[in-house]
Amino acid sequence: MKYIFTFFLVFSFCFTAVCQADNPDYDKKLADSLGADDYGMKSYILVMLKTGPNKIDNKATVDSLFRGHLANIGRLASLGKLVVAGPLGKNDKTYRGIFILNVKTITEANELLITDPAIKEKLLEAEIYPWYGSAALPIYLKFHDKVGKKKI
Repeated sequence: MKYIFTFFLVFSFCFTAVCQADNPDYDKKLADSLGADDYGMKSYILVMLKTGPNKIDNKATVDSLFRGHLANIGRLASLGKLVVAGPLGKNDKTYRGIFILNVKTITEANELLITDPAIKEKLLEAEIYPWYGSAALPIYLKFHDKVGKKKI
């Protein structure tokens, strides 16, 4: 029994060592500039936007708030604070869209979210979660303008 345990211990150590080989494409300067850990990952804040409790019947007001919402998305992206944003399809949870914010804390996320007119006026409501993802997310945005024919 002792030998079997020792065998599995040595095997699992060797397997782990093989699976965690160094990446020959690793770019330390890039990884450091993006705040990547050893796996090329980092912490973000995931925001699930859903329909808020405020119902506004005035279409012009709603349109104005959502124009402000889109402008705020652009502003936060230009500051490097918003790395992913997009709407969701119809669903039974009233989820409307997502944000991935390039901040470390929920407090920082809340400070950014209150700058969104649709959230501030409670047309949208935010559910906030810590999220762990690729540290390279912020750099895909520089390519976004090159792949869309039309501007939002």
